[in-house]
Amino acid sequence: MGRFDGATVLITGATGGLGRGAAKGFAAEGARLVLSDIDERALADLAATLQAETATLAGDIADEKLSEDLVGLAVGKFGRLDVAVNNAGIVQSFVRLPQVPSDEARRVLEIDLLGVFYAMKHQIPQMERQFRSTAKGGAIVNIASAAGLSGAPKLSIYAAAKHGVVGLTRSAAIEYASKGLRINAVCPAHTRTAMVDGFVRISGAPEAEALAELTRGVPMRRVAEVDEIITAILFAADPANSFMTGHALAVDGGVGAI
Repeated sequence: MGRFDGATVLITGATGGLGRGAAKGFAAEGARLVLSDIDERALADLAATLQAETATLAGDIADEKLSEDLVGLAVGKFGRLDVAVNNAGIVQSFVRLPQVPSDEARRVLEIDLLGVFYAMKHQIPQMERQFRSTAKGGAIVNIASAAGLSGAPKLSIYAAAKHGVVGLTRSAAIEYASKGLRINAVCPAHTRTAMVDGFVRISGAPEAEALAELTRGVPMRRVAEVDEIITAILFAADPANSFMTGHALAVDGGVGAI
């Protein structure tokens, strides 16, 4: 019996490295899935690989209507929404603050911060209604970043957005702690996803050398693997983990201990 048997789990940014890993992880634990990303074809391809009841809806998380429609899809198809993993996000150019183009900064904030705000704005009322009627609430897991817990040179706007995600998480967790909702953030350091692959490619250095530079400040001296971050996401969402809320869970290879 899986930890999420019969639960409806909504995942944004579902076709990226962490989103795809989360979809597979929740499916393996018995969940029914509502998946979203901007690429409709990639969503369909992902859904075809999963051994789970699945509904998909493509769209831009910076458009608030998508978040409203995703909750409606979850309730319309599966009757409820039990878990939301707000994972959709982008990264900025790796440059100092004055070199960040203003339109790029605006787009990062729209997706990485406002996208999470819109998602929670529509997820929370549904979960609160469920708690009032069935005494069974829900869990929200926001994907922030180790950059949301400290300064991040050459990632200033991205760090600002992720600090904002942690702030939204903690604030909403307090507001709804007595209303059946647990709201936590998972804060990964560099993880072996397309973002890290892109850094290696842009650097022009051999992979081992580029990764060594990327992880110079990481006590474990390596990037995280996707499965390691998924373990933390599943833990944060697990109904058995019933007394943890408002927490920003760093999965960072020891960076936060320095």
